[in-house]
Amino acid sequence: MNNYVKADTPTFYFIGVTTSSSSIMKVFPKWAEELGLDACIKGFDFAPHSPAEAYREVVNFIKNDPNSLGALVTTHKIDLYNACRDQFEYLDPYAQKLGEISSISKRDGKLCGHAKDPISSGLALEHFVPSNYWSDYDGDVLLLGAGGSSLAMSLYLSQDCFGSNVPKHIILANRSVPRLEAARDILDGLNPMVQFDFVHNPTPADNDRTLASLKPHSLIVNATGLGKDGPGSPLTDTCCFPEDSLVWEINYRGELLFKEQAERQAARRRLHVEDGWIYFIHGWTQVISEVFHLPIDKALIDRLSDIARS
Repeated sequence: MNNYVKADTPTFYFIGVTTSSSSIMKVFPKWAEELGLDACIKGFDFAPHSPAEAYREVVNFIKNDPNSLGALVTTHKIDLYNACRDQFEYLDPYAQKLGEISSISKRDGKLCGHAKDPISSGLALEHFVPSNYWSDYDGDVLLLGAGGSSLAMSLYLSQDCFGSNVPKHIILANRSVPRLEAARDILDGLNPMVQFDFVHNPTPADNDRTLASLKPHSLIVNATGLGKDGPGSPLTDTCCFPEDSLVWEINYRGELLFKEQAERQAARRRLHVEDGWIYFIHGWTQVISEVFHLPIDKALIDRLSDIARS
């Protein structure tokens, strides 16, 4: 149960599931010192798919408390958007396109909602996906999960500005049908060069079969939350990753069973296995930049990453 008490000092919030165990609770005060910010951080925890009234209550609190400056939202991005979009005076184009809010901020007396994942996931992908990867190798993309992160990555990967350097086949696999149908509504027809498939995989064994169908030089992403928000992996221990592929566990904390499964095959199948650290850094700094109206360049990103690692 969250306790909404008027903030005595400027406060930045983290809306998640298990916020107290996130590194950001220790990292943010050090970042604030580096950035010259007079602000503290506080977490609000919600069970996934909480009632709409719960999301409306926290947004209303932030909106009407002068010292509550804004928030980063994980896990609840789509549910919060659906429950609260009428409470915002401004929603950026990504938020409207994806139907999600990952950043809550205030500007000129208006409550603003942004979807930062297309930017932060893109920056993280650029960190480990080689230039011209898709035009050089023509691999597939398998996004395990059809939530906000998978939608954001799909949007980033299929941008027209990349020309022919886009994956020709992106598969979103999910346990439940409604999320897949919502994803189809958003992504269908996004780029005529990219074929999207929306696959209902209720079990990890179903995901194993989809994984086995991929070409070499593919990208496989765990965007389900399993390993962080809940135990387990979207794959079984008997799964087989395609050779010469990129495997991305977008979480950086938790049991990370999916990452371990890939690492066991990495040498034999020539896999590059990436965790979610850089995604974590870009995700937070993008929102901090918005909430505190502060430009953050690459040199500052590197400095903040070093501080966080220490």
